[in-house]
Amino acid sequence: MPNERLRAAIRAAGLTIEDLAQELHVDPKTAGRWITADGRVPHPGNRRDISNLVGVDEVHLWPSLAESLHVKPNTETELVHLYPSRSSVPFSLWTELIASVKKQMDVLVFSGQFLVEQHNILPVVRQKATEGASFRFMVGDETSTAVTQRAMEEGTTGGLQGRIQMMRRYLAEVASHPNVEVRTHGTILYNSLYRFDDNLLVNGHAFGALAGQNPVLHLQQLPGGLMWENYMRSFDRVWEQARPESF
Repeated sequence: MPNERLRAAIRAAGLTIEDLAQELHVDPKTAGRWITADGRVPHPGNRRDISNLVGVDEVHLWPSLAESLHVKPNTETELVHLYPSRSSVPFSLWTELIASVKKQMDVLVFSGQFLVEQHNILPVVRQKATEGASFRFMVGDETSTAVTQRAMEEGTTGGLQGRIQMMRRYLAEVASHPNVEVRTHGTILYNSLYRFDDNLLVNGHAFGALAGQNPVLHLQQLPGGLMWENYMRSFDRVWEQARPESF
């Protein structure tokens, strides 16, 4: 499998493969194979340089090194990167995470309209659902107290409700696929959650702030990872009480 942890760490550090190759004085094709080639692990000197460059422990980037006595134990948490706002998450990161989905994508939002209008997610959902990937979308119930209160806090009374209705119309185009489920919820949205296989973007919400202004945690799923389990357990709780949409 491609090394998605390394890919995410390079992207989170604001670098490209070409930047990495230049810093390490290697051919870009070599640097690219560290991500795309199954099980390819760089030489120790290059590993240390990459780890220092992206600010992530070697064992997090290459879990197969965990048993090596020549490599320091992994002290890295599940946190890949902290973005000060959703608006500061690189456009290319959203695109890459969406395109990388092979098994599971989960979304918990009130609207999430930007996924369609900025990242053209619907054709990707159709293709990947046909290939066997599963998709769960939860959008807000625009008649709920939670949505009304959120719209008032944001100063977008009526606007949020309209965006939710638009998102449901978009999702109706893919909801007939057996691997795509759409539900609506009326819970308080403490966090918007975007899961792409073993990557999770957590967009926390602050009172009175727009979603795009609030920080985003980029997490990676690790064995025994408490942060991942906490947020995905929250997702499942909302999913259980959300109402299946019939289009």
